[in-house]
Amino acid sequence: MQAVALPARLGNLGGWRRRGAALFLGALMTAALTPIHVVVVLVPAFVGLLWLLDASRTPVSAFGAGWWFGLGYFVLGLYWIAFALLTDAAKFGWMVPFAVFGLAAGFAIYTGLVTLLVWWSGLRGLPRVVLLATAWTLAEFVRGQLFTGFPWNLMGQVWAFSDQVIQATAIVGVYGLGFLTVLAAALPALWWEWERPAAKTLAWALPVVIVGVLWIGGSARLANAEVTLVPDVRLRIVQPNIEQTEKWKPTMRDNHLIKTMRLTAGPGWDQVSHVIWPEAAIPFFIAQDDARRAALAQVIPGNGLLLTGAPRIDQQAATARVWNALHAIDPQGTVVATYDKFHLVPFGEYVPFRSVLPIDKITAGAGDFSAGPGVRTLSLAGLPPFSPLICYEGIFPGAVADRSDRPQWLLNVTNDAWFGITAGPHQHFAAVRLRAIEEGLPLVRAANNGISAVVDPFGRVLARLELGDEGVLDVELPRPLATPTPFAGYGNGLVVGGLAILGVLLLLYAISTRRRKSQLS
Repeated sequence: MQAVALPARLGNLGGWRRRGAALFLGALMTAALTPIHVVVVLVPAFVGLLWLLDASRTPVSAFGAGWWFGLGYFVLGLYWIAFALLTDAAKFGWMVPFAVFGLAAGFAIYTGLVTLLVWWSGLRGLPRVVLLATAWTLAEFVRGQLFTGFPWNLMGQVWAFSDQVIQATAIVGVYGLGFLTVLAAALPALWWEWERPAAKTLAWALPVVIVGVLWIGGSARLANAEVTLVPDVRLRIVQPNIEQTEKWKPTMRDNHLIKTMRLTAGPGWDQVSHVIWPEAAIPFFIAQDDARRAALAQVIPGNGLLLTGAPRIDQQAATARVWNALHAIDPQGTVVATYDKFHLVPFGEYVPFRSVLPIDKITAGAGDFSAGPGVRTLSLAGLPPFSPLICYEGIFPGAVADRSDRPQWLLNVTNDAWFGITAGPHQHFAAVRLRAIEEGLPLVRAANNGISAVVDPFGRVLARLELGDEGVLDVELPRPLATPTPFAGYGNGLVVGGLAILGVLLLLYAISTRRRKSQLS
């Protein structure tokens, strides 16, 4: 009897209790995220959200249920953003509530619109659950596009702990996996709606079937997953673990460079062909610094390269421009190739609406970074062609590889020291790792303080340095899949387009149902 009464008890809440319940349910969902992965909490979260919608009597109430739910999810899921601002608390500490709560409040609008749509449809039973999963997934996609996009903590990412389940992203991508996840989590709500015992059993059996099929399919794929290695390529990934509060101090920058060089030249250096350093590992405009490039040449393997993050400047223009760049430097100390980051972090690397927002960006330097031309494939001596991704450029599904010039591996250099020992770097790695499965390409990742890793094209972690460690990884480079994945062929288009059509059909069904009811009355 108590279980049957649960929907009514939650629905009868009003005022701050109702808002608090929605906030709690959204916050509860974050336990499913990396690094905790208690995925089962999604069931009470989404079922409870539907019960709150059942009790909504007005559009404002329906939107509010989703908005408070989203606020709880995004505040607890993105709390680590505060740590970036606290690296210089005196200058940026005042921004913490605006960054964490303001960002979460903005993203919660998406979840509010989702619940408003589901409530407005008036659907019940299975169509309502399908519409919730469809609208949620489309909202995640839109969140990943608008205002430069921020596809962080997508629902499909909760399965990052299971090599088997995440294999589905090779076909449907993270958005498709997210749709199936929300669908499975919300289906148990039908136990309280359906009356026949067989139907009630189905409400719990269907989620088990969905997850079971994903796991079995992924297991079958991995059972035949053979990965070969690129001959004559042995990489040394360097993780110097330099504190962000110390990184850009003028008196310490040379010490940081020397530390990274010493790690590079440690035991086994003579066995590697190429060296990879993280984002902004060189805290100087190294392309214009002949003396330091000559010093770097000492730790670059003969006939190999150093791939490293560093700022880049163009002083020839009327107004100097600066880029967050990746340089390839040969054993003679010559910069032989450069990639400029194109997907910049708002407020981190540039200030939107600078003319009306008189604040500084969070990263070092007075001016904004300029954006590079876009995703590209670099072809360098001694290496298979690769797609460079700086920092969070790797979190964007379907936007990490040039379709017209397909790379053979992904290189992600990043500096997550901004976020300390929090969930943020774990979430970042989980997101980037899914790009390897989607594209069927191995991933090499160099992070200042972790997580540095090598991931094969099936998403399996072959080697890693944990968050907060200092050291190097000497690794072979895996080959890509011989045949590109289905996702690599059509990207997000098929899943997103299919869900958009499904959503329209459900809404048309809702409208026709309303008309029939009005005619009968």
